Amino acid sequence: MSKRYLTMIGAAAAASALALTACSGGGGTGGGQAGGGLDVDLSNLATTTEPGTGPVDELTWNLPYEPLSLDPMLTFNYAENTVDANLCEGLTRITPDLGVENALAESIETPDDRSYVYTLRPDATFWDGTPVTAADVVFSLGRQVGADSATYWADYFLNVESVEQTGEREVTVRLKQPDALFEQAMSSAAGAIVSKAAAEAAGEKFGTPQGGLMCSGPFALDSWEPGKAITLVKNENYWDKNLIPKVDKLSFSFIADESTAINALRSGDVDGQYFYLPPAGLGQIEGSKASITYGKSYIFWTLRALQETGTFSNPKVREALLAAIDRKAIADVVFQGAAIPSPVLAGPGYYGDDEAGALFQKAYDGYDLAPDIERAKKLLAEAGDVSAPIVIGVQGSSAVHEQTANLIQAAGEAIGLTIETKVIPVEQFGNIYFDPKAREGLDGFFTTYYGNMSDPLDVYSVFTPGGSNNFTGYDAAGEEITRARQTVDPVERAKLTIAAQEKITRDLPWVPLGDLPVILVQNDRVSGATASSAYLGYPWAATIGGVE
Repeated sequence: MSKRYLTMIGAAAAASALALTACSGGGGTGGGQAGGGLDVDLSNLATTTEPGTGPVDELTWNLPYEPLSLDPMLTFNYAENTVDANLCEGLTRITPDLGVENALAESIETPDDRSYVYTLRPDATFWDGTPVTAADVVFSLGRQVGADSATYWADYFLNVESVEQTGEREVTVRLKQPDALFEQAMSSAAGAIVSKAAAEAAGEKFGTPQGGLMCSGPFALDSWEPGKAITLVKNENYWDKNLIPKVDKLSFSFIADESTAINALRSGDVDGQYFYLPPAGLGQIEGSKASITYGKSYIFWTLRALQETGTFSNPKVREALLAAIDRKAIADVVFQGAAIPSPVLAGPGYYGDDEAGALFQKAYDGYDLAPDIERAKKLLAEAGDVSAPIVIGVQGSSAVHEQTANLIQAAGEAIGLTIETKVIPVEQFGNIYFDPKAREGLDGFFTTYYGNMSDPLDVYSVFTPGGSNNFTGYDAAGEEITRARQTVDPVERAKLTIAAQEKITRDLPWVPLGDLPVILVQNDRVSGATASSAYLGYPWAATIGGVE
């Protein structure tokens, strides 16, 4: 599919949305069959696919871009975590049903609400055969503690006071104060354990094509040819006999262009890919050599404010713009029905089937999604000078970014806002999260964001005052977020988190646009990949096998 055709679709979508904005009653929050051409039942999202039973000599998997690093503490993005989930593991790990289980930790004790005592498995080894020791755990976690750490997971280590070896196979983590997110975060790449010896020998090159990697997961890094491929091989000596791969070699390609990636999947040149946004040609998969599975997800689509000055820094402007946007139109037109309009950032994908989850669901159901142009105009009239244009960063090679931008430009124009876009290459888009220079000249950017655990606080904790991801310094909900993190009881924590959610949804430092499923495409010759958001932390390829 040509770029010209995508642009034409985007223009048509914008015109459609402008009409819908003026007359539609908005979308619901439930599932159903997709209205945009994709056969999606959003009320019945998968967590796994049928495990393949046969051996596979080589599995080819595509990534939307080439990872910048495979060092786990530098992997807070889709492609990096997709690879690393098969290579490196932590003391605990997320499971396909979005729960948590022990991994390198044989047992965990909590003698008080500020201490975690981890006893290591005696049989776990790194790929080179050396044992995973308490010293490796102290090194891996300890290097992420403190203001000078380069880790991308710094927010989870804010309250860590010390990481010490307290026995032959025992490590104790002590916190400055209770932190409900720390223990849960250890099931993500934040808690991944690497070889101290290998990391110190490689120095700053650790996790790069030149420095290599040393972890203990079911696959081992075999080679990394920059610009071409990353290749993993089966770890025959993996400690978890239930997750020894059936795949001998797992090769990753880096096809960024959506139409090229779809064609490779249709033809069988590539065996699989995870999409965090539905590509425009996804419907072409039906009837080909590949199948699509829609999975349970933490992923949501949002427009994030980036600056403390400018038109878009005004909460009234953001509120007015959101009131003019028809989120159902975005779900139906842009996402082809593969999205659920959402009034909040952390939607039902984060809610458990318990009392705390019921509180979140009740709060969620109390919000209204319907667009209201007249209200939007009134809000904008209260905002003051809004003459300066709003510049939004959009990812190159993504029809979804382009089409959403067109819809929102049309909504802005309808109420008197000038919205411009700046296209950023997919390989550089992730820099916005970590490099202030990459944010220069942008008032906001579209992003698919995801938490790492089944707790809405994980999402809202980005608005912790001084947090590394709180680019605008938003602090109106800081007190509630801080208290929630210190609250171990899940029900009381939910009440505090909901109070924070109310303020965040009022001020809109991030504008919620919709919840997205995981989109897994697998060639029909194989099956078994994890279908949920757990693929970013669970060894999703270890259960893949041939279809006999």
